[in-house]
Amino acid sequence: QVQLVESGGGLVQAGGSLRLSCAASGRTLSSAKMGWFRQAPGKEREFVATIGGSTLYADSVKGRFTISRDNGKNTVYLGMNSLKPEDTAVYYCAASFRTWYSQRVGDYAYWGQGTQVTVSS
Repeated sequence: QVQLVESGGGLVQAGGSLRLSCAASGRTLSSAKMGWFRQAPGKEREFVATIGGSTLYADSVKGRFTISRDNGKNTVYLGMNSLKPEDTAVYYCAASFRTWYSQRVGDYAYWGQGTQVTVSS
């Protein structure tokens, strides 16, 4: 079993920055693909970024967000710059043990509880 706990969300003005963290316990995640997803009110959960040996980003965040990981701390990060009001959502960390990089919610077996990010205009 894997437990994921996100932190670092909050309220920020447009153009600002935040750094989300996802701490894992229960199993080492060095072999996992780690992902960040987000869900805005009334919308489906959508892919943001994933990291394994390399990274993959949604077009909407490319160039503004950076996903990284510290395997020694079993932690994954999402650095978010140039935030926009449309980035407002609950952000979820997830872990996949698939061998491929996936943008699909269904490919991730473990999820955190989410952290709220609100960007004011």
